[in-house]
Amino acid sequence: MSVLRHLTVAPSAARLTNSLRDIGYDFPSAVADLIDNSVAAGARRVEVFVEFAGAGSRVMIADDGCGMGPGQLAEALRFGSRRTYGSRDLGRYGLGLKTASLSQCRTLTVVSRRPEGQRTFVRQLDLDLIEEWDDWVICDPGKSPAVGAARELMLQGYNTVVIWENLDRVIPVDRPEGGWAKRRVESAAAKTARHLAMVFHRFLGPESGERRLQLVLNGETVDAWNPFGSAAAPAREVPELSFEIPVGKRTGTVRLSRYVLPPRNAMDQDEWERLAGPLKWNRQQGFYIYRADRLVQWGGWAGLRAIDEHTKLARVALSFDADLDPVFNINVAKMRVSLPGELRQMLERPVHEVCMAAEAAYRSSAPPSRGTLPVHRGQAPADVGGERLPRTLGLALRTAALQSGDYDALKRIVKVLTDQTPDMVDVLGLMDL
Repeated sequence: MSVLRHLTVAPSAARLTNSLRDIGYDFPSAVADLIDNSVAAGARRVEVFVEFAGAGSRVMIADDGCGMGPGQLAEALRFGSRRTYGSRDLGRYGLGLKTASLSQCRTLTVVSRRPEGQRTFVRQLDLDLIEEWDDWVICDPGKSPAVGAARELMLQGYNTVVIWENLDRVIPVDRPEGGWAKRRVESAAAKTARHLAMVFHRFLGPESGERRLQLVLNGETVDAWNPFGSAAAPAREVPELSFEIPVGKRTGTVRLSRYVLPPRNAMDQDEWERLAGPLKWNRQQGFYIYRADRLVQWGGWAGLRAIDEHTKLARVALSFDADLDPVFNINVAKMRVSLPGELRQMLERPVHEVCMAAEAAYRSSAPPSRGTLPVHRGQAPADVGGERLPRTLGLALRTAALQSGDYDALKRIVKVLTDQTPDMVDVLGLMDL
């Protein structure tokens, strides 16, 4: 076999690291990506500190996971680290720690130790040093106030502390001491708390049987925000479905869970506003896509249907493991996925069904519209409010069939009615069954 003549052309470290800063993270998603690493390291508690001190402001993320020795620490700071990922790992490309951190700061320091040892190891990735040398270098920064603070956290049982300094993407470099800079840092911290409550809610909440992770941000425990209702306002769940998706010579499973949230008149104002979510009711409807139980995308119907006021109570969980990453095309920031074509076709009817149930719930709580006549016993449905009442009855039939597990029976009934009284099926809005 002939050997090709070749040259090794290494990329410019200075140019590429600066390009990777704009890969798509904002502050909350960057923090979340680092917490992914903590979860992968087996952490049960993660504490985030967002500290304003003018030009000396910093972020520290401490966890009680398995920690790292010097070799592992150096590998963790390699762009495209040489490690393999399991089907339940939250990592993917070996870039997260570096790209997420440098999207917000110019200096990334990691202090870590193995739980069985007392010796700590410190390594730093400094953009200014990389630009000066134009090489893929890390260093031991020696003693510093930030490293000292990290060592103090380790006395509390933490094994790894990640430190962000020189927060040039968070604080304006020309006015780092002002009130506006402080408000920016405080706002970033508040948004991060809400973001973490949402994307890690399956780890933080009891729906999986136990709390798998405790998150603390600036001394406050982050409680789960479950998009699918609460104890005070439980959602109605439509029967779960699963789909087999081919991945090369193997197949993976995608689980579809469908929910209809309670209407406005079924909860108090505080609970209604809480369940509205960060994007508010209309934009929070739709798909919630989970990779290894971590929420990576939320809101909207991925092009299967438009956002609609009448279906805002419908929310759908789509869950898969990391072995299906190739078909979902998950991005580096783990914030966007693409539904594979074969899955989109299988989802159309289940999504339509839950939206019909959500519309029925929405209309059942809506006040009568102007001009709607009162309903009297003995009146034919067609005589009351035009087509509005018959179609509401059709939606109610769909919902009851879904709840009782008799949806197939309803379809058989509609088939008979279509042969005998097609006009009635059309009036009830059941022609598509």
